[in-house]
Amino acid sequence: MVNCKKLIMSMISLITLASIATFAAPTKEANAATTYEIGAGPTFEPYQIEDATGGYHGTHNGFEMDILKAIAKHENFTYETKVMSFNALLQATQAGQIDAMVAGMSVTDERKAKFDFTDAYYDAGAVLAVAKDSKIKSFSDLKGKTVGLKVGTTGSQYGESVQKKYGFKVKYFNESNPMWSDVKNGGIDATIDEEVVLRYGIKNGVPLRVASKAHSTTPIAFGTKKGANPQFIKQFNSGLAWLKKSGKYQEIMDYYIGSKSKVKADSAEDRTIIGLIKKNRKFLTNALLETLKISIIGIIAATIFGVILGVMGIQNGKILPGISSTLIYIFRGLPMMVLAFFIYIGLPDVLGHKIPLFTAAIVTLMLNEGAYIGAFVKGGFEAVDKGQWEAARSLGLSYQRSLWKVIAPQGVKIMVPSFLNQFIITIKDTSVLSAIGVMELTQTGSVIISKNMEGFKVWAIIAVIYLIIITALTWLSIIVKKRMN
Repeated sequence: MVNCKKLIMSMISLITLASIATFAAPTKEANAATTYEIGAGPTFEPYQIEDATGGYHGTHNGFEMDILKAIAKHENFTYETKVMSFNALLQATQAGQIDAMVAGMSVTDERKAKFDFTDAYYDAGAVLAVAKDSKIKSFSDLKGKTVGLKVGTTGSQYGESVQKKYGFKVKYFNESNPMWSDVKNGGIDATIDEEVVLRYGIKNGVPLRVASKAHSTTPIAFGTKKGANPQFIKQFNSGLAWLKKSGKYQEIMDYYIGSKSKVKADSAEDRTIIGLIKKNRKFLTNALLETLKISIIGIIAATIFGVILGVMGIQNGKILPGISSTLIYIFRGLPMMVLAFFIYIGLPDVLGHKIPLFTAAIVTLMLNEGAYIGAFVKGGFEAVDKGQWEAARSLGLSYQRSLWKVIAPQGVKIMVPSFLNQFIITIKDTSVLSAIGVMELTQTGSVIISKNMEGFKVWAIIAVIYLIIITALTWLSIIVKKRMN
């Protein structure tokens, strides 16, 4: 029998490696005085506008980010940004994964119970928007219609408050751009969204029109976990006061939303497929490398974890096979997105420590993909004819030597195609990790679309990139199968 102690030690070693990666990150206590982790939304222009690298390192990254840059310089602190959906930002801030969030966050009484807010730097209102040729002229025309709302926003709150009054149905979205596209394509009849965002989008090519005045105007500010970052609040407020007094605040706002705004829409050439690739080649290259890096490291970790589970599953007795079956059942049964949120946003609340985004992504892939690998490793060993076991044992080989000298080589031949298929699946599954802010190909596509609304062309480019990778791996799989036959 395979040494139980070795198996258990292998699992402990794997978990320890993940823990080291998690806790090797600088702690908040070490950095809090000078460096903050700021969560930002990826598709909420002109509040934030990502640069060609998928971050906020250039110039003119939206008025919220420009305000933050100016304040950070004046108050002598630094920051790192984490990009994820608005709903994920709320949860990550509450879990302590980030120090503050910035995404056109409205200050409401409900949020004040869970968040501390900086002084407001903008007042936002929600407006109704429809397709250009729509017959809807006001909220009164919405009876029986379907209206898109972006989760957690002022527009969503206002829409929910008047839904019964105007008798419309609601469809929820995590990002503005898919919601606007659904209005344009006729999937929904209208949307209620933040006014400045909608008007900015329309100016840059979104084929919608505003059909109401602004409603439910609320102040916009940075939010932090209740009681967690008073120093950031103090520094931000001090810097904002200086920014307004110096006139730099008004310069920033005028650049984006003033009557003489200097923001320019992409040219017709930039909107062609070739133009989109040229303009975003660095962004796409970084996303591809990130996707491959996470996929390769993830599949290696998942293979180790899966082989351990598979070997445990064929042991004599009930304990190790029982543990193996339970872990396979749990991690195959959980949707990957739920697992990703649990690891990145749920666990920090329990551990009292941040989990780096990259670590969360790898652990998610390791557990989810590893469970599938464990199942087919177990099946591969069990598929070897039982007579092989009996022959090996009759020759005097121990259970362990029979497994590794006789059964494993035959089982591996059965498993190899499944391993290659699982690698292909892992590459595709990395798209799920965009929900927690991993800047892979899918997240990158959403960000590029937010700048130009060329959804069909951008997703076609992303699809072709995926197909090239998958085709190359499929050919590799065929070659390996032929050589092993």
